[in-house]
Amino acid sequence: MSEGKKTAREIIEGYDGPAVRIMEVCGTHTHEIFRLGIRKLLSKQVELISGPGCPVCVTPVSYIDEAVYLALEKSVTICTFGDLVRVPGSKKSLADARSEGGKIHIVYSPADAEKYAKEHPEEEVVFLSVGFETTTPAGCLSVKKAEEEGSQYCLESRDIMPAAADEVEEAEEEGITNYSMLIANKTMPQAYEALKGSADIFLYPGHVNAITGTALCEHLAEEGISGVVAGFTAKELLTALAVALTHFQKGKPFFVNCYPRVVTEEGSKEAQRLVDTLMEACDSEWRGLGIIPGSGLRLRDEWDMYDARKKYQVPKMEGRANPACRCGDVLQGKCKPSDCKVFGKVCTPQHPVGACMVSGEGACSAYYMYGRE
Repeated sequence: MSEGKKTAREIIEGYDGPAVRIMEVCGTHTHEIFRLGIRKLLSKQVELISGPGCPVCVTPVSYIDEAVYLALEKSVTICTFGDLVRVPGSKKSLADARSEGGKIHIVYSPADAEKYAKEHPEEEVVFLSVGFETTTPAGCLSVKKAEEEGSQYCLESRDIMPAAADEVEEAEEEGITNYSMLIANKTMPQAYEALKGSADIFLYPGHVNAITGTALCEHLAEEGISGVVAGFTAKELLTALAVALTHFQKGKPFFVNCYPRVVTEEGSKEAQRLVDTLMEACDSEWRGLGIIPGSGLRLRDEWDMYDARKKYQVPKMEGRANPACRCGDVLQGKCKPSDCKVFGKVCTPQHPVGACMVSGEGACSAYYMYGRE
């Protein structure tokens, strides 16, 4: 059968080219490739390694310490995704803070957190905003909604309380005043640059590229960094891996969008404009990678009333990770989870030592759940 007529599975199983390391940038890709049994199809020349695409996993220890501080020292209600609750901080997790009386409220989106703040005006509410380009727009929307609902409240109050005009005007300027975000959102471009020597091919996360477009990936290919954008179904993952292996044998840097039904060259302009309006780039700490210049996001000055660090004057935290944990090495593709001495022994999903075992997108949780190769 000619190469052009081979199926994606046949290309993957029959690959006999040079050894190649493919980095699953996205934690969901790691889990799906395991769950679908795709790893069992790979020839011995192909090595899949995990990358920094799990937002909970790359969030530094110091961020958890900040959240614990807000819960216990400032008595705010923390609204968070469930994965973050059990991630260890330097001394305590949010689960520990909750056992000591801290109020930790699980939500499924920033909109849920903003709604909770509106419905509980007597509480100070902080949403733990983590994630990449995919989730950042939702956080921005929650801030805009908080501001707009403050304005709506004022329009209604002018008729009801004309004598309180000064208070109404102040509320209009501030919006919902009991809602803010502790921000650790990150962007992927600088991470790709920092990791460009860690793998031969990047398996780019399709949902991120749906927002950002493909221009960056095309530029990286010009710099010698190869990659393919992949979707999340079995067919889409097999196709992306087959395309990657076929192009790799040609010996030249490449980029291919294997998720064209969702990812376009320009991405989501509306989401990009929204984020640019409310946020600006800043340096950011990544677990295992250290501080990567320009890889983080923060609210612009005109929106800083929704910045929890400024609102509550959170002191600078120097987080200390458990020295036995190798999450940082896993996120850089330097080792597999099973290479860590505490993996599956001291560190399990029930008693996690590091973030990669806690998160539903973490590489360690995937290896523990599906196989410990």
